[in-house]
Amino acid sequence: MDRRQFLTLSSDRSQAKLTASVARTDTGIFPYSGAWDSLQLIHLLKRTLFGVTPANINAFSGMTLQQAVDALLTPQPDPAPPVNNYGVDSTGVTPGATWVKAPLGDEMLERKRMASYKAWWTGQMINQQMSIHEKMVLFWHNHFVTETGMVNDSRFIYQYNLTLRKHALGNFKALTKAITLDPAMLVYLNGYLNSKGAADENYARELHELFTVGKGPDSHYTEDDVRATARVLTGFRVDRTNIVSLFDTTQHDITNKQFSGFYNNKVISGKTGQDGAGELDDLLNIIFAQPEVAKFICRKLYRFFVYYDIDQFTEDNVITPLADIFRSSGYDIKTTLNALFISEHFFDPLNMACLIKSPADFCVGICREYGITFPTDYNNQYKAWAVIQDQAAAMLQNFGDPPLVAGWDAYYQEPSFHELWINTDTLPKRNKLSDGLISSAGFNGLKIDSLAFASQLPNPEDPVALVADSLDVLYRVGVSDNVKDFLKNTILLSGQSPNSNYYWTQAWTAWKAAPTDPALKDNVETRLQALYKYIMDLSEYQLS
Repeated sequence: MDRRQFLTLSSDRSQAKLTASVARTDTGIFPYSGAWDSLQLIHLLKRTLFGVTPANINAFSGMTLQQAVDALLTPQPDPAPPVNNYGVDSTGVTPGATWVKAPLGDEMLERKRMASYKAWWTGQMINQQMSIHEKMVLFWHNHFVTETGMVNDSRFIYQYNLTLRKHALGNFKALTKAITLDPAMLVYLNGYLNSKGAADENYARELHELFTVGKGPDSHYTEDDVRATARVLTGFRVDRTNIVSLFDTTQHDITNKQFSGFYNNKVISGKTGQDGAGELDDLLNIIFAQPEVAKFICRKLYRFFVYYDIDQFTEDNVITPLADIFRSSGYDIKTTLNALFISEHFFDPLNMACLIKSPADFCVGICREYGITFPTDYNNQYKAWAVIQDQAAAMLQNFGDPPLVAGWDAYYQEPSFHELWINTDTLPKRNKLSDGLISSAGFNGLKIDSLAFASQLPNPEDPVALVADSLDVLYRVGVSDNVKDFLKNTILLSGQSPNSNYYWTQAWTAWKAAPTDPALKDNVETRLQALYKYIMDLSEYQLS
């Protein structure tokens, strides 16, 4: 597939882009007041959930926009922890029991636990409730990156996941503090080695460059700021027995720390004893007083949920006012997301169907939107979750292991951004997964039940409605009448006359009257499998 052709706008969208005086779009952060129907609802759900089921659409269809956003922004409780699905555990964790508080294992055991963790996390995405919470955990993982292979302690990695969950829809400043003290992050960026006699600048640099003020045109922190930050953060350590972080007063630099004009020349007075740990609060107060923090985070939220391109109009009329809301709310994540999701800009037609699905959206989304059934016993369940995790990893998104501290390339790498998800290696893998899942044989024990999916639609006995309703759920961009005619006439009607809609209706009705009849079932199922295979093989299925 030619990527440029794949991303080409339709004629009406191209014209809209050409007629804009300077910007790609002229909408801003004002509350949306346009039509609120299935088109807008599915757009909202596709961006905030991993895939959208007919049941999701039905559940939200009676809500107002604000009610839908309120429901999506409802935090969810922590899920049950991952368990031993790998068998023998030298620390005494029995099969089916959780390992998250067990003693640290040897290298081989930790690898098995990491695999258990990744499968478990994939399962949480697949079982996502009607809330954005799970998607925000992934967002913050891409922002505050750790890598399992570098942390090398499964208990720390699990605690890190809980830290993201706790603050995913809470306060960004509180999240930043919690991550700074998180054992996994302390190990990953060498914070636990940071001492008064040998300050380690690794985390200090990323705190400014990647986690708070970023590298934007108005971000002017200095090397002296990095060095001062490293000195502030000396003394924090990890306790592998109790699986927590702690503060070693003997390793803390008690001298004063001077910051640059970018941070208003603030000075943090050195503190002794346990009071030294409080210098972290002073540091965050200095950093978060800088307006660029809010702008940097709002740009990342925008690129994740709306579109990758931020032109000057978008910067001035979306990012800046959204950042003002973020800052005035005290860095409340939920308040900021609410403003974005009820804005006219979010529902601008140019911002619909303009993102390429990430591997998470593709792999987890296909499981969710088709309602793929997973085993209920933990052993086979984890194996099935691991199948999806492995597929996402093969498509360049390995949950738990982004390639760099900056996260996955597609979320930040200019100028391609999300186009990087699609290449000559990953697109065939996407098609292989969707083709396998919709086939009669299935894919590694997983299978789409096309009959169950179609049965959820309003009028599956009507081939015209079945095609239209299926496309509404599975696509975010319209297709031509020729494509719809092909789907109906060639696939559902098996080449019968275009006026022979009754051919499909009779087949569907006969199967519904005798669902256990293998011949009647095969007559319908074969055509549905061909229908959904064709739909998923088209480029439109890759868009969110």
